[in-house]
Amino acid sequence: MGTITRSFANNITTSGVLLPASLTNNSIANVTAYNAAIATGNMVLISSQTASASASISFTTGIDSTYKEYQFYFINCRPATDAVKFQFNLSTDAGSNYNVTKTTTYFSAYHYEADVGEGLNYDTGNDLAQSTSDQPLSHTVGNGADESTSGSLTLFNPSSTTYVKHFVANCNQYRSDNISENDYSAGYGNTTSAINAIQFKFSSGNIDDGTILMYGIV
Repeated sequence: MGTITRSFANNITTSGVLLPASLTNNSIANVTAYNAAIATGNMVLISSQTASASASISFTTGIDSTYKEYQFYFINCRPATDAVKFQFNLSTDAGSNYNVTKTTTYFSAYHYEADVGEGLNYDTGNDLAQSTSDQPLSHTVGNGADESTSGSLTLFNPSSTTYVKHFVANCNQYRSDNISENDYSAGYGNTTSAINAIQFKFSSGNIDDGTILMYGIV
């Protein structure tokens, strides 16, 4: 009888409940394998794209039933045009169209660089109600040499043909009017068709530079 088995046998009640003493640093250290069906939470880098005066960045492969959760990280995405919103949309036809119907919510916290004001507010101008429009992830990002937006978006179970497609996103931007703004958006693509592509772009003009990474979560 092995160390772990003896520990469990000596510390189990007649109803099959393990006592706290059955799990110690020594018993845990002796575990050499785990059930492969258990999700580990590991992040697997699927794809990375870097903008260079790009109209948009689209991921048209790699979004499939392999993972139940996909995470996108956008890093220092700077617009060519001043005071524009960073946004995204979804596709059910591998990127031929980005027009999935969405219902979303959006709020933000901001603070002026000059310390002349701050606030927390729900932004009705950036939410959607059964709309196929692009969903804003940020407010008006500046295009100065040191200005950009960075953040993340999580898309849940995009290959499901039963459920709508939930997402949550968070980003911070250096706004064109010298404000640090932290934006939170969430919602769902109101479709039971599989989502297989996603596109990021600014509301006007190119993405001058920036990197977007796509990860699958095991």
